[in-house]
Amino acid sequence: MKHLWLPLKLTFLWMVLLCIAAFLDFDGCGAKSSNAPPTPSLSEKIKHVVIIFQENRTPDNLFQDPVLISRGAEIQSFGISSKGQTIVLTPAPMKIDYDQDHSHIAFQRMYDNGRMDGADLIDTFCNTDAPPPCPPPNPAFQYIQASDAAPYYELAETYTFGDRMFQTNQGPSFPAHQFIISGTSAPSTGSNLFAAENPFKIADPFDVSGCIAPAEERVALITPTGDESQLVYPCFDHPTLTDLLDVANIDWRYYAPLPGIIWNAPNAIQHMCVPNVAPPNANACTGPDWTNHVVLKSSQILTDIANGQLAAMSWVIPTGASSDHAAITDGSGPAWVASIVNAIGNSRYWASIAIIITWDDWGGWYDHVPPPAVINSYEYGFRVPLIVVSPYAKAGYISHQVNDFGSILKFVEQTFELPNVAPGSSPAYADATSHTGDLSDCFDFTQTPLTFQTIPTPIDANHFLEDKAPPVAPDND
Repeated sequence: MKHLWLPLKLTFLWMVLLCIAAFLDFDGCGAKSSNAPPTPSLSEKIKHVVIIFQENRTPDNLFQDPVLISRGAEIQSFGISSKGQTIVLTPAPMKIDYDQDHSHIAFQRMYDNGRMDGADLIDTFCNTDAPPPCPPPNPAFQYIQASDAAPYYELAETYTFGDRMFQTNQGPSFPAHQFIISGTSAPSTGSNLFAAENPFKIADPFDVSGCIAPAEERVALITPTGDESQLVYPCFDHPTLTDLLDVANIDWRYYAPLPGIIWNAPNAIQHMCVPNVAPPNANACTGPDWTNHVVLKSSQILTDIANGQLAAMSWVIPTGASSDHAAITDGSGPAWVASIVNAIGNSRYWASIAIIITWDDWGGWYDHVPPPAVINSYEYGFRVPLIVVSPYAKAGYISHQVNDFGSILKFVEQTFELPNVAPGSSPAYADATSHTGDLSDCFDFTQTPLTFQTIPTPIDANHFLEDKAPPVAPDND
């Protein structure tokens, strides 16, 4: 027995030494481990998310930026026409007197089964007071001159620029704004139809929309095979991201310039709007989501930041003047966006913020990158620019991760530890698909937080705070 005790004692001591080594250098008495601290979670680092949703641009149109291109951003300075001609993109100011069709049919013309050669077939519409010549030659093949886009360049060069951000839907603003709050433009959960276009009123195409629209207003729905013959009143009801925020008691605000416009997504969701009488006879939204969370003055985002009243989750919709929308904007969009970023960057919110800047649709402008092919009639649309600003955004980085509006919803859900908007729904909402990412490539939560540097602008926040002009509504695009 004595002879057996010594080997057992030595074995015991050897195991103790191994476990001491495991504590210092190993994981569980034998598995090698790094002593690096665990990667921080999103919810530990990000406490506020701001989505700034501008209008109608593509990367080729808005970001002919030599710095981004030198870093690997896929920006092309020429396009191909339906006749096979190479057309060099030409510079233009942000403020112009014409707009282009960006309906679903316009998408199909430019897309041309992935050849991306039909931009010259898109219709162009001149303002009634536009001086000749209008439109100019090759109107879709233009890019915004650098002097007009300088604040955007500065933001994109300093933080993360995404060159694979795709609009979820293949069409205009109304469905795009539905996707950014809910991940769908379907009229109800489980529907395999999507709102395809902007609503229209037979007598007047520029009237209000959503659940307070005139009784004769209609919006076209698209079937899985691409048929758009079914028209419905544009008042929908299905789950939204705001429902999840409400349940989790997470404060949110939706800043918009006017109540009835197609850019005001909550007005078309019945349980958010709660019309004052049953649609289609209503003329006002009265629900608690609307009265407590929808702010009908876009510039109040600046006041709320200054007063320490920024909600955990914010959507910011511009006026027409600051929207970047062709034929409407006065060119102030880059300064508007930079003013919001500057207000946040110079406040206590900078330490835990994620600002996501993107554009609602392509606006009829040329872009050379075909969208991912998904087997349905309406996903995905063309590229739109993406800028992610945060102390944890990768500095001077080009993200090639494929994202869409659903990726933004995924990021918000991960940040606030929320489920998907409509789990198990078929077809799946955009936040529940595997086709695109979740913005994760844009962040590094282990890096030393970036120090904010004010973005130079030609006009500052006071311009927007003191602007007494009535907000300009969209032209139904």
